[in-house]
Amino acid sequence: MFDLFSGLPLSVGLGLVLALALVLAFEFINGFHDTANAVATVIYTKAMPPHLAVFFSGICNFLGVLLGGVGVAYAIVHLLPIDLLLDLDSGRSLAMVFSMLVAAIVWNLGTWYFGIPASSSHTLIGAILGVGVANALLTDLSISAGVNWSKAIEIGLSLIISPLAGFLIAALLLLGLKKLFLNSKMHKTPEERRAIDNKKHPPFWNRLVLVLSAMSVSFVHGSNDGQKGIGLIMLVLIGIVPGKFVLDSSSTPYQVQRTYDAAAHLGDFYQRNADTLGDFLALKQPPLADLPPKFHCDPKDTLTTIQAVRSKLEGVRTYNDLPPDMRGRMRRYLLCLDDTARKVSNLGVLSLGEKADLRRLRADLTVTTEYAPLWVIIAVAMALGIGTMVGWRRVVLTIGEKIGKRGMTYAQGMAAQITAVAAIGVANVFSLPVSTTQVLSSGVAGTMVANRSGLHNGTVRTILLAWLLTFPASMLLSAGLFSLAVMLGV
Repeated sequence: MFDLFSGLPLSVGLGLVLALALVLAFEFINGFHDTANAVATVIYTKAMPPHLAVFFSGICNFLGVLLGGVGVAYAIVHLLPIDLLLDLDSGRSLAMVFSMLVAAIVWNLGTWYFGIPASSSHTLIGAILGVGVANALLTDLSISAGVNWSKAIEIGLSLIISPLAGFLIAALLLLGLKKLFLNSKMHKTPEERRAIDNKKHPPFWNRLVLVLSAMSVSFVHGSNDGQKGIGLIMLVLIGIVPGKFVLDSSSTPYQVQRTYDAAAHLGDFYQRNADTLGDFLALKQPPLADLPPKFHCDPKDTLTTIQAVRSKLEGVRTYNDLPPDMRGRMRRYLLCLDDTARKVSNLGVLSLGEKADLRRLRADLTVTTEYAPLWVIIAVAMALGIGTMVGWRRVVLTIGEKIGKRGMTYAQGMAAQITAVAAIGVANVFSLPVSTTQVLSSGVAGTMVANRSGLHNGTVRTILLAWLLTFPASMLLSAGLFSLAVMLGV
């Protein structure tokens, strides 16, 4: 880990330390900002004592990051357009990351301070979009080129659909529980349980489901939200110390060969579909002799790029065999091929079977570019896990009592948490970032409506206002900070 500082000027090394510290600070704040969402119901219903709930939630968050992979991490990274990712330099990379993180941290701390369950995911994604748009304006690019809008729309839809699905599914699940177990004690609030049954805790089976589902929410939260920090750290490392991180230097000969084979098979795939893809990829034109060290990613140069990957990786067993500048060029080739393959898949001219083949080729192609060292994963897991054990009190009351006009019943808590686990788990399968805050809060609101408890209009209005303001506020803040940094020549 510490060899990444070797050969760096002091100012760049200090900037790298500060950037890494800011990413871990964001994940720490994300931990205590979102912890209440994972443990609110289990604490409010007295299923677990607060200190135990928060402690085990922290452990589950840690395990979620450790075991969650990097699919969501690179979904966040690829919000930035391919040419910007290809041309990251140390100064611009630091300015980008500092702007994103300061904007996200300020907004997260503000909403946490006022006890508003706002979305860390919305905050970070808004900050990334703000930096992308600001960079486009400052470099005379069009707004459409400043952000990977197709990925932004995909993520935006997941952020919109997931809370709506959470509201509906949690409501239906609660209605199902009421129909199947009409007279069960699960439909009592903690206050009613204490007053009528003189019991402090939920019935055993309800308590077990509440505890298991709360810990599952913590796990899927870690496996989704924790990856955002991993993606940010990889942006920092690739921008500041590219020679060590543009490609996975620990790749085995098998993984390098897998990348080489994927490029070869990709060429065969395109030729097989030349009738439909020929014009888009200029397949009838002979490939160029070579590409310049820095090139614009153009689908019409695809054959030349495939040829470059095959020639440069011929006989290579480890990326350490390549000189540092060639590693950078190889990353550019692979990212460009993957981006073009994504565009080809979205053209709507391929069959479902061909799309599945192309998806597998993309996975093989990026196996050594979409990665994270183990120390990065552990550092983010620890920051999120420790942050989870702090600062949970401010939001628990909002989730438990202030969304609905009545307190939450045990059945409502179970329905909301099971829904959140399912929704976030599905998002993880498709490598889509979603908001734990939104899914769980919407699930609670759905159960309140299904239970005819009514909603606290003031609280719901405040939460909705925070959700609506998060995107524009974080975008404007990060864009302003990035513009200021560029103008000051950082």
